Amino acid sequence: MEKVVIIGSGPAGYTAAIYCARANLAPIVITGILPGGQLTQTSDIENFPGFDDAVNGFELMIKLQTQAEKFGTKIIYDSVKSLKTIDGGPNTIELDSGDSIESKTVVIATGATPRWLGLKSEQRLLTKGVSACATCDGAFFRDVPVVVIGGGDTAVEEAIFLTKFATKVTIIHRRDKLRASRIMADRAKSNPKVEILWDHTVEEINGKDEVDSVTVKNVKTEKISTIPCKAYFAALGHIPNTKFLNGINIDDQGFIQLIGNSSYTNIESVFAAGDCADHTYKQAITAAGMGCKAAMDLERWLESNQ
Repeated sequence: MEKVVIIGSGPAGYTAAIYCARANLAPIVITGILPGGQLTQTSDIENFPGFDDAVNGFELMIKLQTQAEKFGTKIIYDSVKSLKTIDGGPNTIELDSGDSIESKTVVIATGATPRWLGLKSEQRLLTKGVSACATCDGAFFRDVPVVVIGGGDTAVEEAIFLTKFATKVTIIHRRDKLRASRIMADRAKSNPKVEILWDHTVEEINGKDEVDSVTVKNVKTEKISTIPCKAYFAALGHIPNTKFLNGINIDDQGFIQLIGNSSYTNIESVFAAGDCADHTYKQAITAAGMGCKAAMDLERWLESNQ
């Protein structure tokens, strides 16, 4: 039986692996369908500490994987089909390949997937002006117009944040009223750089090698128009990658519920870290910090439960 299995290979998973490996726990990381996680889909990262120049997301994840392997982490390129847990272990991880692994402890670090409208152009222009994280990518779009898709608190917060860089921020919302809280809605409406386009949906993102504009439709009149912009930010929320879990407490949005300020789940010997348990921040550095916490909580738990 293994001591530690980490499900997920983003910043949370690899940081947990580095800490566990340095503690001589010989962790196994199961990468999932996207080894390296969402950051591998990001071209330049300027806000991860330690890099005075922007670092490519794929390269950053390779560095984290190499560091984890240096200390003895084993990498398995597979996805988890199911996780069967028992308080105190052993926990059984069933893989898509048909293999299974028993482990005393498990760290769930499966991340979350941004919600998209489902346009092919969203994926075609991803990292070329299309983003789901204003905090990550907003600074790349200085002195140009941008659009934000959504009507909740996330959309409004991101729109206001983007006014620090963009010449104009257009919030495109399919309804005639924001779902955001009153105070956030008032802030958006009073910001001279923010315009709200009510009753519109995005039909297409235009541009060959970068975003040039979006085509929108008025849902009441069906009139089609074009909004010039250099960036498209989807602010529609995230879907935690937790559907495969059974017995782990999750909330109504699918995020894993942690105990207090720890990484403990409701199942003793199962821990969680990163965006699958983070409603708020969803940053590479906060995910890495949560991975550190999970490894330290896990190590202490093992010492108390030999």
